[in-house]
Amino acid sequence: MTLSLMVQGTASDAGKSVLVAGFCRLFAQDGYRCTPFKSQNMALNSGITADGKEMGRAQIFQAEAAGIAPDVRMNPVLLKPTSDRKAQVVFMGKVMCSMNAVEYHEHKPQLLQQILRAYNGLAAETDIMVLEGAGSPAEINLRDRDIVNMGMAELVDAPVILVADIDRGGVFASIYGTLALLKPAEKARIKGVIINKFRGDIALLQSGIDQIEALTQVPILGVLPWLDLDLEDEDSVALQVGKYDRPQQKTGNCLDIAVIQYPHIANFTDFNALAAQPDVFLHYVSKPSELQKADLIILPGSKNTLADLVWLKTQGFEPAIITAHQKNVPIIGICGGYQMLGKQIVDGVESGLTQMTGLGLLDTETHFASEKQTAQVRGVVMPALSGMLKLCSEQPIAGYEIHLGTTRLGQQATPFAQIYWRNGEERNSEEKNGFDGAVAQDGLVMGSYLHGLFDQNTFTRPLLNQLRIRKGDVPLENVAFNYRQHKEKQFNKLAASMREHLDIARIYQLMHEHSSGGVMP
Repeated sequence: MTLSLMVQGTASDAGKSVLVAGFCRLFAQDGYRCTPFKSQNMALNSGITADGKEMGRAQIFQAEAAGIAPDVRMNPVLLKPTSDRKAQVVFMGKVMCSMNAVEYHEHKPQLLQQILRAYNGLAAETDIMVLEGAGSPAEINLRDRDIVNMGMAELVDAPVILVADIDRGGVFASIYGTLALLKPAEKARIKGVIINKFRGDIALLQSGIDQIEALTQVPILGVLPWLDLDLEDEDSVALQVGKYDRPQQKTGNCLDIAVIQYPHIANFTDFNALAAQPDVFLHYVSKPSELQKADLIILPGSKNTLADLVWLKTQGFEPAIITAHQKNVPIIGICGGYQMLGKQIVDGVESGLTQMTGLGLLDTETHFASEKQTAQVRGVVMPALSGMLKLCSEQPIAGYEIHLGTTRLGQQATPFAQIYWRNGEERNSEEKNGFDGAVAQDGLVMGSYLHGLFDQNTFTRPLLNQLRIRKGDVPLENVAFNYRQHKEKQFNKLAASMREHLDIARIYQLMHEHSSGGVMP
């Protein structure tokens, strides 16, 4: 029989996604086949499977922790907010429609059977299913049609562990309040609590642990310390709480890389590999003045390109970016950021706006279409590029595309890369979509649709060395940074900490007890 374990949280960003990844790595280390699952994910960080389907980045990195390939069944429903009240609904990897919150809440019950089918299909192929909730199970206004917290746990009869974030304060109140708002049957499903992100002497916490256990009759299964892990975050809540603002210890003269944090920023995890490089200080900026010391400016992806372009202009970023370009500061745009760097964007699909003048740093024009392009791709940087890409010419690249519409290049722009492989099919330059991106004639401005571009050291290290040369520093030679190996170390570090600080034997016992309907013999 397949075992199951569900991780729910007292609030968003309590650490659910990371702990699910940790359980996946830990169980895999113990010889079990395990699979992550989140029935409904609301996030702007998404990725593409090998067959061209879209799913949440959190379930992708959880699958990596489990040592298995991402499968869209691990995240049947992905909600990508386009405004405060509306979201694009991606179901089983493909865009279904856009709905406002009320419409989606009414529609959720119609998805249940297909969600259950996805879960059961995965469960038949694995030993342990590790489920993740969303937000909090105590969101009582949503309980009647819940499909991701207690509603999902009940549907598949999974035991639940509740995660509480002590770093934000009020941890005992959040535990008590969450449990108090649950129905008796729901509270009985919660088999234990993990206190997460603790800093300090645990001896000072023990009296509180004793009291909360007595008050709730739910055991504390462990206290995880604050871990300085470099793992992907599910959504931009991590940016809001300043996780990426802290200075990082680096060697040598650091390159200052500024990523503009507009309201609908998407796939900011594209830049984790850059931030992990030994000579990079990467930070997210929301004020034009923060660009002044940048060695490289990045415009990231966006789920609402024109709305974020309006924000850029009203916040004063447009003249700041133009001035930086005039001072020979290199600029890169990824996906929506690439579109913004062009001369014109014609929409009518995504934002409700029809068209807008871009920043004009690339001789391109983008026309949106209703059909989203999703693909894993491989290619090579075009030869004989100049400027910041001089050392990157003819380097292999790989990544994935998630975008609406196409971008046409004018005479003053050249393609950034030639694409020779898309969703498992070989291509040539004569075919449609045989090229990606654009580079300005001065070699200082580049755009690309490829997410994950910086994960390849064969591209990223030459780029960073060119930036070092531009500012008068010596290139770093023989930096064989491997982002995949870097993530493996993070997963192992997480699993080791969980083994040390959590009652893993009890967690195994709870899963077996629940599957057998009683106490283990």
